[in-house]
Amino acid sequence: MSHEILHPKTWAAARGYANGVAAQGRMVFTGGLIGWNAEQQFTSDDFVDQVAQALRSIVEVLACAGAKPEHLVRLTWYVTDKQEYLANLKGLGAVYKEIIGRHYPAMALVQVVALVEDRAKVEIEATAVIPEAK
Repeated sequence: MSHEILHPKTWAAARGYANGVAAQGRMVFTGGLIGWNAEQQFTSDDFVDQVAQALRSIVEVLACAGAKPEHLVRLTWYVTDKQEYLANLKGLGAVYKEIIGRHYPAMALVQVVALVEDRAKVEIEATAVIPEAK
């Protein structure tokens, strides 16, 4: 494994994220990726669809450096509507597991007034660490 999940023993279990991650290796950072396709076009205004596209884009960018979803150590989500996020947790969980798997890095979620692209409902930044060759 390329990282260690950090979780104080006296804390309640984190669900769907890690409180902290320690990692060593080659670091990979993505910019904020949104729910449009490779041609920079939105195919849906649905929140879950946009999250799925953003996560697929993250996986594609990571692959350029030889990283995989299991190398993710941090995700920062920016959403325009916290209530839309909370109302879609089941669907979000399903697309997350389909695209990223059962790997839960440290995460933060921030509600913002707007994103640069008017149709964007979510923007996600990712950090991954590829383990050093042994």
